[in-house]
Amino acid sequence: MRVDDAKAFAKHYQLPLLATNDKAWRALVLVFGSQKLWLENRAEKKPVVTIVDFVEGANAHRRKFGGGKGQSIAKAVGLGKSKHITVLDATAGMGADAFVLATLGCKVTLLERSPVVQLLLEDGLRRALSYAESEDPELETILRRMTLIKSDSLAYLRALPEDSTQVVFLDPMFPERKKSAEVKKEMKSFHSLVGKDEDADALLALALRVANNRVVVKRPKLAPFLAEQEPGYQLVGKSGRFDVYPLKAFDADPA
Repeated sequence: MRVDDAKAFAKHYQLPLLATNDKAWRALVLVFGSQKLWLENRAEKKPVVTIVDFVEGANAHRRKFGGGKGQSIAKAVGLGKSKHITVLDATAGMGADAFVLATLGCKVTLLERSPVVQLLLEDGLRRALSYAESEDPELETILRRMTLIKSDSLAYLRALPEDSTQVVFLDPMFPERKKSAEVKKEMKSFHSLVGKDEDADALLALALRVANNRVVVKRPKLAPFLAEQEPGYQLVGKSGRFDVYPLKAFDADPA
């Protein structure tokens, strides 16, 4: 079945189909393994593997030891104001922020337009849910708060009515820094795959129309404001920040 998936993907996007053991290609390669899917950057001296994993690794560690609702991302989306928040993550990427928010109780819709990242996310969610259904009921509950929609965010947001979700979360791709040591190799692979979000500024105006309570924009610490629009306030960390655009107070949680 995985071979059929690989053939269909390659045909649809007019990409070369390689044998698993073919190491001649010095490029980004999407590998359809028997049990999982991963991206392999063979342009590096040592191949760099990128995979979506919600059971082990960094996502699992942050779920258990990340600091709960004391995290800046939790404060940014308003979890101090309301316990159950609906978030539209319009730039889902590898799903790390969406998973954190779902872990903290948010219901999260993930939008992703890159076909490769869509497959990686879908595969990661599938594997995690398969494991959680038999081994980890708490993780299963978290994963069922996450819904992946394969769509371009601009088109999707334009089709939504005003005030249709409580919070819109944006983390547009920022141009890669010149000093390669400052960027993790896995993130460099991601940059190579999806490029810069040239339409990121347009997303903010749409997000402000669709959000009912607030828009949150995740940015590198020294990056300019999205669309040159100053936020209501900021939560600033060591290397990054959250720009918060408040719109309306959250309704009180049911007693």
